Amino acid sequence: MPDISNIDQLSATREELFISLYKKAFPAVAKYVNRMGGTFDEAKDVFQDALVAYYEKAVSGKLTAENDMAYLIGIAKNLWLKRYRDSSQNISLDNVDISIDNREIPSENRLMHFLETAGKKCMELLRGFYYDQLPLNDIATLFGFSGVRSATVQKYKCLEKVRETIKEKALTYDDFME
Repeated sequence: MPDISNIDQLSATREELFISLYKKAFPAVAKYVNRMGGTFDEAKDVFQDALVAYYEKAVSGKLTAENDMAYLIGIAKNLWLKRYRDSSQNISLDNVDISIDNREIPSENRLMHFLETAGKKCMELLRGFYYDQLPLNDIATLFGFSGVRSATVQKYKCLEKVRETIKEKALTYDDFME
């Protein structure tokens, strides 16, 4: 039969250890959880779980940490990160408004107007490249450029003309939406 006085002494020592660890480590854990968007109650839950994990390691003799407080805080941080990741992946979509049919479509008239400001040759070159998806070799031959490099440079210059016109008028993406 175990000695009852010895059990009381072990229980008192364990309680002192928990109180000491709580006083030293909990404020740092609470601050971390708060910074990461958690509540005080969540910090308490995480710290309690960390304390249990820490104590189980200590009792089993597998604890090799030199700094008890740092080890305990590390356990708590890892538990919080795991909880945070798990909860952020399971966000309810009940209150999220997703309207597929009401997608914004760029105004063709406005786009065409700005493409036309670059000139007829630029419009044809850009149409050939983007709409007709012609290879640059074909574009170079079709427009009389000396090579693929010249066609690439001309395409870039045409796009820059359109960009400059848009910048001059201080337009944004929303200006092209109907």
